[in-house]
Amino acid sequence: MNLLEDRGAPPEPGAPRAAPRRRVRERLLAHFDASGTHATWVLWAALAGMFATTFPITILTVSLPSIAREFGAPETTMAWVISAPMLFSAVALPLLGKLGDLYGHRRVFLLGTAGSTAIAFATAFAWDPASLISLRTLAAVLGGATQPTAMALIFGITEPSRRVRAMGWWSMTGAAAPALGLAVGGPLVDFLGWRVVFVMQGAFTLLAFALAALVLRETPRQSARFDVAGAVALAFGVGGCMLALGSVRQLGAGSPVVVASLVVGIVALVGFVAIERRVAAPLMPLGLFADRRFTAPILSNSFMSASYMGAFVIAPLMLQASFSLSISLASAILLLRTLSLTLASPAGGVLGMRIGERGAAVVGCVVMTAAMAVLWWGVAAGIFAAVAVGLVLQGLGHGLGLPALTSSAASAAAESDLGIASAVNRLTASVGAAFGITLLMLIYGGDATPSSFAAAFAVGGLLGLLSLIAALAMRQAKQ
Repeated sequence: MNLLEDRGAPPEPGAPRAAPRRRVRERLLAHFDASGTHATWVLWAALAGMFATTFPITILTVSLPSIAREFGAPETTMAWVISAPMLFSAVALPLLGKLGDLYGHRRVFLLGTAGSTAIAFATAFAWDPASLISLRTLAAVLGGATQPTAMALIFGITEPSRRVRAMGWWSMTGAAAPALGLAVGGPLVDFLGWRVVFVMQGAFTLLAFALAALVLRETPRQSARFDVAGAVALAFGVGGCMLALGSVRQLGAGSPVVVASLVVGIVALVGFVAIERRVAAPLMPLGLFADRRFTAPILSNSFMSASYMGAFVIAPLMLQASFSLSISLASAILLLRTLSLTLASPAGGVLGMRIGERGAAVVGCVVMTAAMAVLWWGVAAGIFAAVAVGLVLQGLGHGLGLPALTSSAASAAAESDLGIASAVNRLTASVGAAFGITLLMLIYGGDATPSSFAAAFAVGGLLGLLSLIAALAMRQAKQ
């Protein structure tokens, strides 16, 4: 049964008949209800939205040199095509999640998807670096609505005992979309240029919008007012901290930009907590953070993301420097990690159903920590086979643990707070990823020697161990 569903009363005799398009949709939904497949179609609609907004990342990364040449701009400037969308979409996640809780997740999902479609097509006509970066960032922020709102829609129609399985498919799509986009879109970019990426994104997002408009039902709206002051404080808090983390590698920890960003972020977060304690309808229920069912999985997810993404950035440098692999061969080896993550994610969902979310999370964290240990040993000893095994184990651990961590965090929230709870989980994972990348790159320090890479992987192993400790603190849900 859809826990958030509000189908409404049947029309009264003599009332105007619904428009033809609405009648078609109502008949389709009635068919899904009768066949028991509505939850599956909601999942497909959510996955389609997520795929459309995430697949361009890897294509754009490898296309940055050609984009820079076309615009006559430095590659360091064009790198903002990747980093700016990541920063601003992370800041927007809690706001979009809360808007869904207040005004309906279907509405926010459709508006975000429609806006992202239009901006994606417009980005194909970008005329200079500033327009490309701005349009790409706006599309990412609007497309970010597909994440917390879609997750809330999935949880709202899925029985609690089956949510972890749905999150397995969610994690698989998040891992597979960038890899599939690179495999399919890469040759097209070679022949047609980088602008085709945004034409493809617009087309995929348009299809996702059409499917969502057909199969999604609206969730109940809340009468509370939107917490504007809390939203502004949180945006400055998250934005300041994320900017500081992202700038440390290039500018140094003592840079005025880094220090100022960090101070603004911390002060804003303190102010956010003070605001949330006083307003009648807070943006984020602070009581969630006093619940171990919520804090333990989001902390575990954050440390796991730090370990995974830190090694994600270090690994290609290590393969080229320590084993003299070409970029193409190193990329092919790294696809093994993505493949293992993609295949392990549905298995992680099934594992969570069988042994519980806490058990599956612990298994995933153990494998992740072991993977970092194998990578440390492999690069220190110069054994390529060990490094390859470590990369595969890393994807396996992330895939096995992530569905359980995501489902557990969302299940701790009330149905009316699913959007903001899902957004906070995604946000902490993004902050953890940024922290892990920054920390491991600082440990590596640009010294392309086996000892430097080994030290970075050792720190990644400590992050994996912290993820395991947090997972052990989770409460086992009743099966």
